Amino acid sequence: MERSDGLVQRRRQPKQEVEDEDRNEQEVEEEERDSKDTRLTLMEEVLLLGLKVRLTVMEEVLLLGLKDKEGYTSFWNDCISSGLRGCILIELSLRGRIELEKSGMRRKGLLNRKIVLKNADPCGDVLLDEALKHIKETNMPETVQTWIEYLSGETWNPLKLRYQLKNVRERLAKNLVEKGVLTTEKQNFLLFDMTTHPVTDNLQKNRLVKKVQDSVLSKWVNDPHRMDKRLLSLIFLAHSSDVLENAFGPLSDDDYDVAMKRVRDLLDLDMEAEACKQGTNELMWSVFAAFIK
Repeated sequence: MERSDGLVQRRRQPKQEVEDEDRNEQEVEEEERDSKDTRLTLMEEVLLLGLKVRLTVMEEVLLLGLKDKEGYTSFWNDCISSGLRGCILIELSLRGRIELEKSGMRRKGLLNRKIVLKNADPCGDVLLDEALKHIKETNMPETVQTWIEYLSGETWNPLKLRYQLKNVRERLAKNLVEKGVLTTEKQNFLLFDMTTHPVTDNLQKNRLVKKVQDSVLSKWVNDPHRMDKRLLSLIFLAHSSDVLENAFGPLSDDDYDVAMKRVRDLLDLDMEAEACKQGTNELMWSVFAAFIK
C-alpha cells in the first residue's frame, strides 16, 4: 500500500497476479493499522509514531505528571486529582455535551453559573461517559466548582459521594498502555506492591513536552483566543495539577523565565472578561477561574 497526502492508495497489481496469494505480511499489517486509526477519537491530541493516535487533555496532564522510569506521579502532588476532574469537564464541554447556563439579566459570575446538560449522547470514553451520566442524573444543576468536588469525592455531602469518579489516574494510565505510550509493571515499596506505568514511548512524551514549550516560546501568539482550546486548557490544567514544571525543566534559564512569564500572563487574565468574548467556550473559562480563584 502507498500513502500520499494522508490518503491510502492501493497498489495496482498486474492482472496475471492473484491478490489474495501475493499480498505479503507487511501489507496485511498496514491494513490492520489503518482499520485501528479509523476507530480513534477526535478529542485525543498528540501524534504517536506517525500514526493518528491522539491523547485527551486529561491523558496529557497525567503523562506530564508521570515519572518516566518510575511510572507514577509524585506522592507529594495533591493537586492532580482535582486537575484531572477539571479536564473531564472541559472535554465534555468541547464535545458539546455540557455548557454553562445563560448569565441572565443579572449577569451572574462564571463561578455562580450552573452546568447544564446540552447533549446526553455517550462520548465513547468510559470516564467521560460516567461523568456525563452523573450530570444527567442530577436533579438540581450545580456549579463547575461543585462538580469538581463531587467528581473528586471531596464533598461534605454523603449523598453526593456516589458521583465520585474512582481510580481516575489508574484508568487513564491503562488507556495510555493500550495506546502504546506506557507499560505496566509491579514495584515493591517495602510494605506493599504497587502497579506502576513507566513511559515506553519517549518520542510521544518528548512531543508533548515540546508542544507545551513551543506554545509559550516559538509559537506564542499573545492572545488566548487564537490558541487551540485544548492546548490552552492543557497549559492551565497542567499548572493547576502542579505538573507544568515538568515540561519547562529542560529549558535554558532564559527560555524558562520567558515561558513562566507568559504562563503567568495567562493566569492573570480576567476570566470573566475573556468568557464574554465572541466564539469562546464559557465553561472552559469557568474551569480556569475555579482553579485560579
